[in-house]
Amino acid sequence: QVQLVESGGGLVQAGGSLRLSCAASGRTFSSYSMAWFRQAPGKEREFVAAISWSSGYTDYVGSVKGRFTISRDNAKNTVYLQMNSLKPEDTAVYYCAARLHYGLPRTILEYGYWGQGTQVTVSS
Repeated sequence: QVQLVESGGGLVQAGGSLRLSCAASGRTFSSYSMAWFRQAPGKEREFVAAISWSSGYTDYVGSVKGRFTISRDNAKNTVYLQMNSLKPEDTAVYYCAARLHYGLPRTILEYGYWGQGTQVTVSS
């Protein structure tokens, strides 16, 4: 079992940066693949980025490649999403997700644990 709590969201101007954090409870955090998803108003939840348990593998949706960086600190039971060069279309609720299996899928159903989400708003 793992519980996830996101933080770090807020209001930022286009071109600005934010760093999201996701703190996980549980002693087996290092065994989980972690991911970030987002959901904009009126749209379906979509994959943003994922990272393997060892940080050896990462995956990003094309629209954020080169702007966002996912990382994790297993000693702190925390995964991060550094977001640079933010655009208004990045506005969404960002969710942290975890799965206790190998692989970095992009589908919601592959992740069994979710946080409550944190709002990111990018003004133009």
